[in-house]
Amino acid sequence: MQIEQQVLDFFLALRENNSKQWMDANRSWYLEVKENVKSFSQALEQKINEVDVIERVKISRINRDIRFSPNKNPYKDFMWCHYIRFGRERRGGFIFCIEPGGLSFSGGGFYSPNKEDLLRIRKEFTIDTKTIHTVLGNSDFKNVFGSLKGERVKTVPRGFDKDVDNIELVRMKQFYASRNYTDDEVVRADFLDRIYESYTAIRPFFDYMSEVLTTNLNGERII
Repeated sequence: MQIEQQVLDFFLALRENNSKQWMDANRSWYLEVKENVKSFSQALEQKINEVDVIERVKISRINRDIRFSPNKNPYKDFMWCHYIRFGRERRGGFIFCIEPGGLSFSGGGFYSPNKEDLLRIRKEFTIDTKTIHTVLGNSDFKNVFGSLKGERVKTVPRGFDKDVDNIELVRMKQFYASRNYTDDEVVRADFLDRIYESYTAIRPFFDYMSEVLTTNLNGERII
């Protein structure tokens, strides 16, 4: 199963003609694109479920919410798929996005952790300086992603010492990893396998974060 060239062609055309009139005239093309991405996501889900448990899958809608955005284009010129892992003990989520111009990517992580989870993660980083570096220093993770990504607060979070070990990790408020793909890579027959490889590379990070978020600072289970 692979992504067809027409998927990229559609989003490139939409980028140049982002209007309801154009979409209405090309609705059948969009439905073909949507079906291709959906079938691809289902094939990938089956592969993931050989080593993990996916509870549900979300595919982005084409319509944009323009109510509070200065960009009034009505449609997204990309499509993403998010795999939500099953159960409270499995934290983190896989994602891939198809966007022409070399903007396609795969990976996953924690994009908007709630304040309780964020505090627990930050506290863990202050008491354990070895495990997270071991996980992020793993050759598979580094070769696929390079490093952990995410926005950071500008100053030290309230309640934390600026001189604490791992302060750069403590300042983070998002924790994710991503691998980018060229348009040529997206339509190759091995694209699904390359996405799966990225998911395999991020699993140790998910396992570590799941352990942190399902225990207290004493290492006792809380779920």
